[in-house]
Amino acid sequence: MQTQSFLPPMDTIYIEGLKTQAIIGIYEWERENKQPLIFDIDMDTPITLAAQSDDINDTVNYKQVCDEVIELVEKACHELLETLCERICDHILTNHPAVQLIRLKVSKPQAVPETDTVGLKITRQRKT
Repeated sequence: MQTQSFLPPMDTIYIEGLKTQAIIGIYEWERENKQPLIFDIDMDTPITLAAQSDDINDTVNYKQVCDEVIELVEKACHELLETLCERICDHILTNHPAVQLIRLKVSKPQAVPETDTVGLKITRQRKT
């Protein structure tokens, strides 16, 4: 008889509309002044233990993640959103072991004047 191994259920802790500013872009005008960036971050993590313990240490502290992302972005000076997004995902996966998967969306509303916004969406998963 085979024993079945069950994965804990995955839940999503999310952050929507996190606003910060950065020097980012490939054009000279983008390198001269900070531009607004808006982040949506979904972090898949099992919350069962936190729901039972009612202890913030058993889950992902979204305020802490917000503060860390803002600090990373404001200190960064990348040309590409791709580089910045990879670094953010790597930071979250490294520093928040409960997070199993991240879906990150960044909007750069001032990049193309003819649009409301442009940006990037990436998904990164913890390596097992």
